[in-house]
Amino acid sequence: MTEAAPDAGAAELRPAYYAHPRFLRRRSVRDWWTLLHPPYTLWHLAYVVIGGCLVGPVRVSRLIASVLAFFLAVGIAAHALDELHGRPLRTSIPDWALVVAAVGGLAGAVALGIVGVVQVGWVLAIFIVVGLVLALSYNLELFGARLHTDAMFAASWGAFPVLTGYAAQHDTISVPALCAGVFAYFFASAQRRLSTPARRLRRRTNSVSGRIVALDGSASELTAASILAPLEGALAALSWSVVALAVALALAQLHPWR
Repeated sequence: MTEAAPDAGAAELRPAYYAHPRFLRRRSVRDWWTLLHPPYTLWHLAYVVIGGCLVGPVRVSRLIASVLAFFLAVGIAAHALDELHGRPLRTSIPDWALVVAAVGGLAGAVALGIVGVVQVGWVLAIFIVVGLVLALSYNLELFGARLHTDAMFAASWGAFPVLTGYAAQHDTISVPALCAGVFAYFFASAQRRLSTPARRLRRRTNSVSGRIVALDGSASELTAASILAPLEGALAALSWSVVALAVALALAQLHPWR
């Protein structure tokens, strides 16, 4: 049996399946789109909505402010810090623009949080401090990257948004909120287990070689595309499922048909 030829196309893969879409013509716009990680940003904002709409009553102004704060802190600031640390997305965004985005995003999120503390209560202040520490330490790999782990990702990008969304509404944490946080933790853990090998293949792999031989003797070549397809197909399905759940809870709490 001859050895399969390596898949040289692995080195030419985009850094993410949603990166640099063809419908955006300008390179600068494509770079900013890629930096925002649209599927993942929506995914994590959905956790905020799930926490905020877990039980009623739901105050729309607090829900909008919570989602906006997380968009600024995670969608913009955290992703800008991540790109500053090693350029994993290979964008051409200048360093100064990434710094401005990171500082502006975090400042905006903290400002919204302070307003929230005045309206909601002191419990929210704890979440502001913890969120700021997580955003800086995880994405910049501070403290010797001790917080840059799969478990910390699941806690920071899964459970934390759910609990913050709930606390912003009710100025407390309840048993149902903790259970929802556990759900988000394991969902984010599944995301991490799928995205880690996908990122490694897209960003750190030069070529792929090998084949799968079935019991009947038929063989199929292993390629970067064949390995990525189930990983990223599952990631896309999971992201849309969390968004759909968030929409369902928001409609259940806010729509007049209640």
